[in-house]
Amino acid sequence: MDIQFIGENLLPGKIGQFFIVLAFGASLLSTISYFFATRNKDLSDQSWTRLGRIGFLVNFASIIGIGATLFYLILNHYNEYYYVWSHSSKALPVYYIVSAFWEGQEGSFWLWAFWQSVLGAILIWKARSWENGVMTTVALSQAFLTSMLLGVQIFGERIGSSPFILLRDAMNLKEMAPIFADPENFKNYLKFITDGKGLNPLLQNYWMVIHPPTLFLGFASMVVPFAYGIAGLWQKKYKEWVKPAMPWALFAVMVLGTGIIMGSFWAYEALNFGGFWAWDPVENASIIPWLTLIAGVHVMIAFKNTGHAFFTAIMLVFLSFVLVLYASFLTRSGILGETSVHSFTDLGMFGHLILYNIVFLVLPVVLLIVRWKELPITNKDEETYSREFWMFIGALVVTVACIQVIFSTSVPVFNAAFGTNFAPPIDAVKYYNQWQAPFAILVTIISGFSQFMKYKRTDIRKFYSSLIASVTFAAVITAGFVYITGIYGNLMYILLTFSCLFAILSNARVLAQAFGGKRKLIGAAVAHIGFALLLLGALVAAATNKPISLNASKFIPVEGFEKAEKPGENIVLYRNEPKKMGRFTVTYISDTTIAPNTFFKLNFKVVDEKTGKVKEDFELNPHVQANEAMGLIASPDTKHYLTYDIYTHITSAPVKEADRDHADHEGHTEEENYKAPRIVNLAVGDTLHTSSGVLTIKALNNKPVAKNLVLAPGDLAVGLPLEVNVSGKIYKAEPIFLIKGNNVFDFARNIDELGLRVRFTKVLPDQGKVEVQVYEKPQQAKDWVVFKSIEFPYINLYWIGTIVMVIGFLISIFRRQKEVKAV
Repeated sequence: MDIQFIGENLLPGKIGQFFIVLAFGASLLSTISYFFATRNKDLSDQSWTRLGRIGFLVNFASIIGIGATLFYLILNHYNEYYYVWSHSSKALPVYYIVSAFWEGQEGSFWLWAFWQSVLGAILIWKARSWENGVMTTVALSQAFLTSMLLGVQIFGERIGSSPFILLRDAMNLKEMAPIFADPENFKNYLKFITDGKGLNPLLQNYWMVIHPPTLFLGFASMVVPFAYGIAGLWQKKYKEWVKPAMPWALFAVMVLGTGIIMGSFWAYEALNFGGFWAWDPVENASIIPWLTLIAGVHVMIAFKNTGHAFFTAIMLVFLSFVLVLYASFLTRSGILGETSVHSFTDLGMFGHLILYNIVFLVLPVVLLIVRWKELPITNKDEETYSREFWMFIGALVVTVACIQVIFSTSVPVFNAAFGTNFAPPIDAVKYYNQWQAPFAILVTIISGFSQFMKYKRTDIRKFYSSLIASVTFAAVITAGFVYITGIYGNLMYILLTFSCLFAILSNARVLAQAFGGKRKLIGAAVAHIGFALLLLGALVAAATNKPISLNASKFIPVEGFEKAEKPGENIVLYRNEPKKMGRFTVTYISDTTIAPNTFFKLNFKVVDEKTGKVKEDFELNPHVQANEAMGLIASPDTKHYLTYDIYTHITSAPVKEADRDHADHEGHTEEENYKAPRIVNLAVGDTLHTSSGVLTIKALNNKPVAKNLVLAPGDLAVGLPLEVNVSGKIYKAEPIFLIKGNNVFDFARNIDELGLRVRFTKVLPDQGKVEVQVYEKPQQAKDWVVFKSIEFPYINLYWIGTIVMVIGFLISIFRRQKEVKAV
C-alpha cells in the first residue's frame, strides 16, 4: 500500500525530471543528426543539419528549464527535495541561495551543460562550413553532461544523479530520526523537517557567486578547439582547422585562467589557505589543462606560420580537453578522499565519469591512427634560430611541467588502480615550488628571447645585439630588485627573478615596436608581460611572506592550541588591552555575532615613539564561524598597501551566540549583566579610571537630543557628555538626567565595546558636581581572541600581472577573430 505523504509538492520535480530526459534525448538526436550531416556529400541537402540544430536548440531550452525549475525549488525551500535540503536554508540571503544552486555535483554539472549549450548555440550561428563536424563533438559532450543528471536505473546500474530526487528516497528518514518510526510522523515528515542544512560555511562568500560560473565557462569552452581539431581530422582539413580554432582556444585560455585566478584571490581573501595558491589536488587539476592549452596555442601559431609541428599542436589541443575531463573525474569520483577541500563525495558516478574520459580520449587517438599517413607531418629539421623552434621548445617545457604536477596529483588514482600505498607530499607547497621553479625559469627566458626571432630564419647579428641589451638591463634591475626584496640568499629565486624581468623587458621592447606599426604583436607581448609579472609577484610573496604576530613567550593559554597552530606566530588579545606587534599596537575593540558568523574588530595603530603622534590608524574585521563538523572556520581581513599586504585571521576564539534583544523585560534588567555600580560625585573635568580606560567628564549640555525625548513646558533635561580614552582612542557617550513634572528620570548610555554603562542620576548644584553611576562587566567575563598576521610583500605584482595577462588575451582574441572573418 502506497503511503500518502502530506505537504509534498511533486509537480515541479516531475517537470524538472522531464526537462532532464528531454535534454538528454535532444542532445543524442543532435549528435546523430550532425554526424550524418557531416558524412552527407550532397551539400544541397540540409535536412540532417536542420534536425541537428533543432535537437541542440531543444537541448538548450531544456537546460534552461532544468535550471529554472531547480532555482524555483531552492528559492522556495521545498525541502522534500534532497538537493534543496542538502544545500540551502531559510537563513541564507538570496545571493548565497544562488551559490547553493551549484554547490552540489548536480548543480555544477548543470552549470557546465548550460555554458556548453550557450557555446553550441553560438557555433550554430557562427561556425559556417565547420558547423556539422564541430557540433557533432559538442553535442556528444552535451549528451554525456546531461546524462550525468538523469538519475535513472538501467540494468541495475544508476546513470547520473538527479537534482530532483526526493529526500525520502535519497535518505532513510526512519534511521535519520527515531521520530519517523511512527507511521503518522513519517507521512507528515515535512512538519518536522522545516529547514535545510544550508550552504557549506567555507562557501558562504561572494566569490562563490562568480568563481564557479567563470571556471565552468572555461571548462566548457575547452571543448570548442577540441571539436575543431576532431573536425579537421575527420574532414581532412588538416591545416584549415587552426584558424577558426585559434580565437576559441585563446578565449578558453583567458576565461579558464580568469576563473583560476579568481579562485586564487578567493583563497587569499577569504578561505584562509594562508596564501593565494596551496597546490591543492583540485587546483592542480584545473591549472594543468590551462597550461597545456597555452602550450597548444603557441604551437598552433608556429604551425600556422611555418607548417611545422602539426602533430604537437593538435595533440596539445586534444590533451587539454581530456585533462579537463580528468580533472572532473578527480573532483567528482570521490577518489581524492580527504586530500582536497574542493572534492565532492562519490555519488556513484565513478564508472560514468571514466566512460566520459575514455570516449573523448579514444576518439582523437583513433582518428589520428586512421589519418596518420595523410597528416602534414614534416621531417625537415627546423632552424635553431627561428621563432617556431623555440615556441615548440617552450611548449615542450610547459608540457613536462604539467606531467610532473599531474603525476604527483594522481597518487590517489595510482593507489586505487594498482593497490599501491604512495603518500602525497607532506608539504605540498614546498614540494611543487621546488619542482616548478626551474620550469618557470625556462619558460620565461624562452618567452623573452624568442621575441627577437622571426619565423623560419632570424638575422643572427640583430638577434644577439637585442638579446645582449635586454640581458644587461635585466641583470642590473635584478640586482636591485633581489636586494630590495631580500631574496638574494637563494640562487633559484635570483634566477627566477632575472628570467621574469628579462621576459618583461624583452616583451616591452616588442610592445614599443608594435605601437610603432607592428600591431599584430601587441596581444602576445602584453600577455607575456602579464604572465611574467604574475610569476614575479607569486615568487616574492611566497618567498618572503612572514608572520608578524610574533609571540616571544611561545605560549597561548588555550588548551590544545599548539596541536593546530604555532604559538610563537600567534598573539592572544584581551578586549581593550593593547599589545605591541612590531611597529603596530593592536587592540581587540569588540565583536559582533550575526549568526552564524562572529566579526571581530581589531584596531591597528602605528605611533611615533618620539612624538607620540599617531601615524597610522585602521581597523580589520576578520570573522569566524563555529561549525560542528569543521570546528572554527576563519575568514581573514587584509590591509592593502602599495608594496605589501597585512593579512590577519583569527586562530582561536570563544564560541559566541547570536546577539539578542537586551531590552528590559519582566523579571530582568539590562544591568544584571554588570557588576554593582560605582556611585561617584564628579565635577566637570574630573577623571575616573575604569578597567577599560580613563573616563573624563565634559561640560553639561542643557539642550540634549535623544530619540523619543519630548519636553513639555517646565520640564528640565541635562546631558552629561563624557569621554573614555583607551590607548589614545576616544569613545563618547552622553547619559541624560530628566525632571518631568514631579518625577525624576535618567537615560543610561552604554559603550558596548568597552563593557561600560553610565547613568547620570543626580545634579548637586551646591557642590558643583553630578552623581554618576558607572557599571562595568565582570573582569572574569572579559573577551579574548587569538590572531595571526602575515605580511605579503609585493603581492600586488601578482594581481596586476593577472589583469595585464587577461588584457593581452583579449587583444589576441579580437585580432584572431578578424582573421576568421575572412574565411
